[in-house]
Amino acid sequence: MTRRIAVILGGRSSENPISAASAASVIKALEESGDEVVTIEIERSGRWVLDSGRRSLERGSAGSELERLPGREVARTIDDVDVVFPVLHGPFGEDGTVQGLLELANVPYVGAGVLASALCMDKDVFKSVLRDHDIPVTANITLRLGDEPRTPFDYPVFVKPARLGSSVGITKAHDEEELRQGVELAFQHDEKVLVEQYVPGVEVEVGVLGNLQPIASLPGEIVVTHNEWYDYEAKYDEGEMDLVVPARIAERQIERAQELAVRAFVATDCEGMARADLFVRADGEVLVNELNTIPGFTATSVYARLFEASGIAYPELLQRLGDLAVERFERRRQLRF
Repeated sequence: MTRRIAVILGGRSSENPISAASAASVIKALEESGDEVVTIEIERSGRWVLDSGRRSLERGSAGSELERLPGREVARTIDDVDVVFPVLHGPFGEDGTVQGLLELANVPYVGAGVLASALCMDKDVFKSVLRDHDIPVTANITLRLGDEPRTPFDYPVFVKPARLGSSVGITKAHDEEELRQGVELAFQHDEKVLVEQYVPGVEVEVGVLGNLQPIASLPGEIVVTHNEWYDYEAKYDEGEMDLVVPARIAERQIERAQELAVRAFVATDCEGMARADLFVRADGEVLVNELNTIPGFTATSVYARLFEASGIAYPELLQRLGDLAVERFERRRQLRF
């Protein structure tokens, strides 16, 4: 079934360019499947602009010829589609803010709801919830504005903003001076910072798809080819990362990674999609590190490649996400608020 779909892209966060790349791929695949796509772009300034999506995506940013949208035109555009597909990464898009707008607009949308989006964006709260559900996570402490840099863990440690993605603002600190610099950098991006224990082992990622009965993809193993760790360049620069699917871990660890990914998805009230990032230690224990509710979404992004290897091609994956958005919308309409 073809649909009229609004793709929301861009966003105010530093991950705006990642969103544009993901959205270009999503738009192309949806249109090739016969869907009609309208595009709403959120500029770094916070301005919302309506466009076919092609001019801004080809240029890399919106230009002066694009029309500024008054609130009523945004509402009219959103109200006139079957499904909204937010392809936004980071704060002001992946954190429940846009999801709240779409809930108020009473329109089906792809991906996690308000609570799950906000919860998974905040790595500190996310880990607290998983610990309460007896799901093993990487150890960390949390620093807030005014706290001195410190760590109870042996070096190296990772220092990261609590509510950001794509490895922006993250430091792998090998000593006290690097810890101090890393905390200073992270506080430039957030008022809450995690100092996280380094976990030697295999880094794996698992895609999760579904609503009340989610399924897990095969785990993929992240192999960084040049850099010391899976940083921004390793994620987005050509040739800096290899993905091995299935991951080169024991069968029981594959099953455990899939189990924990789905359990984390359910515990955080996710629906639609998410990508779980995990570590497999040398002793065989599997730890959850993060859950990304709007993962990178080009056809060659990890999430899409994991499901491609699991038997769900990219165009089918997008159609399933649309179906899941409508199913959740119709299901929740039966509730008495």
